[in-house]
Amino acid sequence: MIYGTAWKEDATEDLVCTAIEMGFRGIDTANQRRHYNEAAVGSAISKVLKSGARREDFFIQTKYTYASGQDHRTPYDIRADYGTQVRQSFQSSLEHLQVDYIDSYVLHGPSVRYGLAPDDWRVWREMEAIHREGRVTHLGVSNITIEQLKILMDGAKVNPAFVQNRCFAQQGWDNGVRVFCGENGIIYQGFSLLTANPFVLPEVRKIAEEANKTPAQVLFRFSMHIGILPLTGTTSPIHMKEDLALDFSLKDEDIQFIGNIATGG
Repeated sequence: MIYGTAWKEDATEDLVCTAIEMGFRGIDTANQRRHYNEAAVGSAISKVLKSGARREDFFIQTKYTYASGQDHRTPYDIRADYGTQVRQSFQSSLEHLQVDYIDSYVLHGPSVRYGLAPDDWRVWREMEAIHREGRVTHLGVSNITIEQLKILMDGAKVNPAFVQNRCFAQQGWDNGVRVFCGENGIIYQGFSLLTANPFVLPEVRKIAEEANKTPAQVLFRFSMHIGILPLTGTTSPIHMKEDLALDFSLKDEDIQFIGNIATGG
């Protein structure tokens, strides 16, 4: 499980500290002040590291976000070329997070809805350069369609290790992208598994009762069964603990039922 830090504002530092205390070691953020407080994430991580934890025990993931996804608090000069923007954003992330390398650096979505624009390739090439320098371990991309992902894979010098998408039951749990990731050694990260699919939770209550788990735990465990690395952004310490208690399996018929719950497939 990865702990997602979007939309937490002034509570970010305390929530990340609590998540780590509960057992989370994967932390997702972005250098996008509009929705994230990356510096507060860094303050939490710094506190934990100063208490004796090891940096290598944590998976820290952040993102480069285009100006169209930012508010007035951009972490780079919007007049600069895209390569410079990526460099400035990445350096700002290192300072915010108080670390000297990033485990996963993610393009926070292509600049266009269809295909990839020249600007996307300029950004990706700069991300690849940072990867070659050893300052980031893996690259990733978020909010991407199957068409865009195939184009990226065809032209990338460093393939994405991660894809992070919002995952809808109505779309077969992003079946096209998810299957392509599985076939190409890419880890699929799914976010909004609960908030994007609230109608699913009542439908799995019986499965949850049989497993002596909560509906949320069943949905997260289902996601792992079908190849999704789930993100959770809960603010509840109880739910944090529950979200990490996924050491159980679902029956094949239950996996099939949830997989087809909104498509009739």
